[in-house]
Amino acid sequence: MSTAHDRRSRRAALDAALDAQDGVASRRQLSSWGWTRWQVRAELEADRWQSLGRQTVAVYTGPLPRRARWWAAVLEVGPRAVLAGVSALQAAGLSGVDEDAIHVAAPTSSRPRRPPGVRVHETRRLRPPDVAPAGLPRMRPAPAAVLAALWASSDRQAALYLVATVQQRLTTPEELARHVSRVRRHRRRHLLVAVAADIADGARALSELDFAGLCRSRGLPPPTRQSVVTTSQGRCYLDVTWDEWDLTAEIDGIQHTWVDVWLDDAWRRNDLVIDGRAVLRFPALAVRLDAARVLDQTEAGLRRAGWRPGRAGPAGGRRSRHAA
Repeated sequence: MSTAHDRRSRRAALDAALDAQDGVASRRQLSSWGWTRWQVRAELEADRWQSLGRQTVAVYTGPLPRRARWWAAVLEVGPRAVLAGVSALQAAGLSGVDEDAIHVAAPTSSRPRRPPGVRVHETRRLRPPDVAPAGLPRMRPAPAAVLAALWASSDRQAALYLVATVQQRLTTPEELARHVSRVRRHRRRHLLVAVAADIADGARALSELDFAGLCRSRGLPPPTRQSVVTTSQGRCYLDVTWDEWDLTAEIDGIQHTWVDVWLDDAWRRNDLVIDGRAVLRFPALAVRLDAARVLDQTEAGLRRAGWRPGRAGPAGGRRSRHAA
């Protein structure tokens, strides 16, 4: 017969084992640790534990922290399941993303269980190197971001998952691009490739999209690309300019959100404004996803500077005094 001392010893050993699992265990794990089904039932009936599903229990009562819910979801789905997509990104530290559903991936044909509140994705895109080596079973950030984008409800949401993952330093542009290149057949493949290029190479990646071509499609005057100016920061290249109307548009890749680049951008923009230029700033992602709005603001900037359809610029134009 089990004594109170035996129960305390068994519980202490269990608490130590489950410290890394936020107090959540599968019934299979409990069995492997020497707990019988009757002992588990006794803990549940005494309200010392709580059942989380057919396969899992929490060794405490009360509200479950988010990580405990993630553990329960993975253990409920099956032994080869991992947290995936946006849920894996949240587990890795992604902030600013609202997603209540828990996304779990399982290999195709693994016959995963489908507990309530869990979105189970059977996928061939789950490879052992894509899984974090220890702790909560979850995909690494780069492959998780790609799956989050493929499963997203809209193209805009898909792009934002990719951008936020790099912006918050959970992965690098190069690593993200490598995993995007593995997507061979999907309706969003071209979008993911384009967004990954924007993230990796900023404004230069827009050569495919051709900002000047967009302007022509709206009937706007084509800009000059990569003109050189001298500011207090030294010589620099402006992405697109209309010197006749003293208007500049900067197309910012993801690196422009990083503190050191952001500060340099601020000083450069101030120099240009002091010199008499109007400066428009567009994230590369905005040009990719909402070109019409970008063109609306570009046209408004040109009109404010004096441009009208069919009218040439001011005679001879007016070059900035800092122009090289």
